[in-house]
Amino acid sequence: MKYTLLVLTLLTNFFNLSISVCSEELSPEQPSPQEMAKALGIKLPRSPWHLADIWWTFDRVTNGFESLSVDVTIDRNIPDTYNLYIAPVGIAKINGLQFYGGLQSNINGWASKKSRTRVHPGKGAIFSRWSHDLKQPIGLNHVRAVVGGLCESAGYEGQFCSIRRPYEWTAGTYTYSIIKGDLESIEGEPHTWFHCTVRSHKDGANTYMGSLRFEGDQFTFWDRSAAFVEVYSTSKIPRSGIPKVKVTFGYPRINGVERKLKSAHAYSNAQKSPQCASVSVSGRSVVVDVGAMFVPKGRGLRESLIFKNE
Repeated sequence: MKYTLLVLTLLTNFFNLSISVCSEELSPEQPSPQEMAKALGIKLPRSPWHLADIWWTFDRVTNGFESLSVDVTIDRNIPDTYNLYIAPVGIAKINGLQFYGGLQSNINGWASKKSRTRVHPGKGAIFSRWSHDLKQPIGLNHVRAVVGGLCESAGYEGQFCSIRRPYEWTAGTYTYSIIKGDLESIEGEPHTWFHCTVRSHKDGANTYMGSLRFEGDQFTFWDRSAAFVEVYSTSKIPRSGIPKVKVTFGYPRINGVERKLKSAHAYSNAQKSPQCASVSVSGRSVVVDVGAMFVPKGRGLRESLIFKNE
């Protein structure tokens, strides 16, 4: 009996120690960007900072576009004291119209179409599109927000409109999707609503984030896809820290299919972002490992990415 109790005690201590070590390993904490830059003797560029950009180039465009889905795995919880943007859809084009989206640790936007008061509810998902020439304003009539969701129409990044919804994502795997939806006729011309959803692989829940309206009823998706990890600034947190985090982007699926790859690469611009991310390939996925800042080699780093079965 005493031997059994001793074994149980040792096992309990071992598991408690293991949990403690894992928790410490998965902490996002590290010195501030200012401290890391000072230690390296380098100057920080203005934010936002694209820590890594990933590009897939396919063998051709996709006619009859219906959906885009990308899996993303985040290895640790990122609190809303950071401004971290994990974008499985870094930029995309249908019929030449640009959109992007992903998960943010601190979304912000207007509480309603009638309000221009900016609110910061914490973690959430975002889906934005630009006007056809990025110069013509695009209003909130192109936005369908959910109850409790946010919206915005502005021109500080080119003329765009956007939906954002609070969503308490944590460490885990999610599928971010843009899906062709219902049609609407405006002055006799067809328009299509595209819906944004995020599915948690932990419980299978698929959450609708809102929709954006695009001109037309038939769409061609361009011959590439992109993803990025970014640290941005807000009025709530104008100087965000850079968290330690490992983000894994799955191979993009267009209309449910992995298109044949022509080439892929990762890129970082040392003139516009502090260098603190490494990029590697794991099977069919791309891993972005964000950590301590390092002295850049040259103005930027472009790395070819080689996938299995290509």
